[in-house]
Amino acid sequence: MTELIDVLTIWHKRLSSVNDILKSSGTMIFSFQRFCEIAQQIAETRGTNAKTALFESYLKDLSESNDNSDELLNLATQFIGEGAFSTVSGKRASIGPRTIATCAASFCEIDYELVFRPSRIATGSASETIEKLMENLDVARAKRNPSQPSLSEIAAICEEIANFRKRIEKEEALIHAWTQLTPLEIKYFLRILGGGSLRIGFEARSILNSIAQAFQKDIEPVRYAHMITGSLGKTAVMARNNTLDDASFRLFNPVAFMLASPVESRVVDTISEYIAEEKFDGMRSQAHISRQKVSLYSRDLNDISDTFPDLCDTLKIASADEDFVETVLDGEICVYFDDRIQPFQMLQKRMGVKKPSAKLLKQFPVIFVAYDILYTNGTPLFDVPLGLRRARLEEFCKKWDIRLVNQFPLKDTSDIETLFKMAIAHGNEGLILKHRDSVYEFGQRRKSWLKVKQPGGSLDTVIIYATAGSGKRGGTYSDFTLGVRTGDDQRFDQDFVPIGKAYGGYTDEELKRLNVAIKPLIREKFGPTLSLEPQIVVEIEFDEIQINKRTKAGYTLRFPRFRAIRWDKGPYDSDTLHEVERLYNEKMSRDRLPQTENPSFL
Repeated sequence: MTELIDVLTIWHKRLSSVNDILKSSGTMIFSFQRFCEIAQQIAETRGTNAKTALFESYLKDLSESNDNSDELLNLATQFIGEGAFSTVSGKRASIGPRTIATCAASFCEIDYELVFRPSRIATGSASETIEKLMENLDVARAKRNPSQPSLSEIAAICEEIANFRKRIEKEEALIHAWTQLTPLEIKYFLRILGGGSLRIGFEARSILNSIAQAFQKDIEPVRYAHMITGSLGKTAVMARNNTLDDASFRLFNPVAFMLASPVESRVVDTISEYIAEEKFDGMRSQAHISRQKVSLYSRDLNDISDTFPDLCDTLKIASADEDFVETVLDGEICVYFDDRIQPFQMLQKRMGVKKPSAKLLKQFPVIFVAYDILYTNGTPLFDVPLGLRRARLEEFCKKWDIRLVNQFPLKDTSDIETLFKMAIAHGNEGLILKHRDSVYEFGQRRKSWLKVKQPGGSLDTVIIYATAGSGKRGGTYSDFTLGVRTGDDQRFDQDFVPIGKAYGGYTDEELKRLNVAIKPLIREKFGPTLSLEPQIVVEIEFDEIQINKRTKAGYTLRFPRFRAIRWDKGPYDSDTLHEVERLYNEKMSRDRLPQTENPSFL
């Protein structure tokens, strides 16, 4: 009997060993755990090329894993670059960070305010906090029995959470998922649920390079397929199956917008080869129009049709014509009344509202101004020169009474100055200069389109937090939270409150000096974030001041960036919150010229 037990024990060990080998090789390459290990390796690796090589190798392994490799490639690439759902799917998990945090506190049987919240502040990341709690608390370990779910099983869980409408249902599904996952899997599962980047210093450009290298393709066809499909996952599958040439534009599948580069000077050598359009104080949008349906998409390719039903109704009237052909327009959404384009801050009142009330629609009426045509009558127009696209656009807008951006010819740089002043007087941001022969380089920021604009304003602020960067900036503090002075403001009991975050505008030498200067100013360290003594003054410029009731200041800055580090100033030379409020009120009350003379649009 003893001998039999010994034999069974030996065989059990052998079987366990075989199982371990299988898990570490081909059969478990498609596990979610393996994906998370790769993601973590990428996060811990310095250098874009090294990160790209890691994901390239993983994609090769997936493509050779089994008969289901197309699905695995699609999911892995989607997860790492877009999250639980493809960008163009319109789906979201719709589970908020507060819900996740309270679920984690309950699961780990800890007090949210006394334990979880301070832990999150210390790490600077809710997902990392939950990972560490799951790993180190006995009660959390006892509730979990990791089952090595596959990428497909994780996708199914995300789909289930997205389909639930009640918060209690989402919470139950989330907690059930945690019982099957390791701490590392839980961290990346939460980041995938949140959508977008996994915050590992590995963005879409690097992912596309990994795809190209894994399947030995030139980067341009890969990039083109991604721009056309809008899906990293589909692009990976097409590269693997040698079908990149099949990428074709489809209605209601938005493509990335063409962007303008900042003009380096007001002097352009070949100025007569450009035309000028006013740069609107609004929201970039892509309108996809058929006789059956109208959809609007934002710059991040999200469907915003429900937010602007009045615009959709207007475009539906045009598409009701029996001669109408399917069309895609690139344009701008602006609040417009009293013959004037109103400040962007008014448009903010509409943004993000899924079902705007009749009162909101009436109070902030919007218009769509078209300035390019990308597709019509079954034909993409991306490679058609601007002048010919403009002729098609004028014909289209005139026939169906759609507003069209005005274009102004340019003879010399004095025209730029004159038109720039007119744009500012209209309340717009400046000008876009477009080369007459430019094609529509979607997803690119090239020199064929140039933007001429001035900052919305500037402020002297104080650095109050510094956060470590990633990728090329790994190992340095490169993201800075800036504050304005409130020491004499009876509404506050602190000397400075945050007003915005800046990630650029400084030189490499200035960044090095900053990293030296902040060391003696460190108060506390919260994971990758430092709390600092408010001593370093930075003059920043920004595009807009926006109301944000979720912040202490009540305001945030749109696109703040360094203008100068004022080593010559002390913290009490910085601007106050009262100055922010004054600038905001001044902008909102500024007179704007009506659209009756040299109008921005036709």
